[in-house]
Amino acid sequence: MKHVYEDAPAGVGAVYAWSGNNEVGEGRMTITESRPSELIRIRLEFMKPFRATSTAEFTFQPAADQTAVTWSMTGTNNFVAKAIHLFMNMDRMIGGQFEKGLAQLKAISEAAARR
Repeated sequence: MKHVYEDAPAGVGAVYAWSGNNEVGEGRMTITESRPSELIRIRLEFMKPFRATSTAEFTFQPAADQTAVTWSMTGTNNFVAKAIHLFMNMDRMIGGQFEKGLAQLKAISEAAARR
């Protein structure tokens, strides 16, 4: 898989793009809003295997000595995507990626807090 980072090095305007085989497809993520300790909003554009645009959000809520993180993704499905969703369980397909990503975020955050 090929990874490319473009534009701003961090924060609003930062871009991460990827392209690869049929399992990972091709797309790009652009940070459109960033409020430290509150929210990160990302425009998520899929080019392959099918075109779609979604919004991913990470929200952060203080909870005692921890932070509750919510990762969500919303978007509009065209006719083809709606047909695909009839046969594919999206939670099963990408739910594991959400869990893995949140676990990695937790590990990195906790390691940084220990330093």
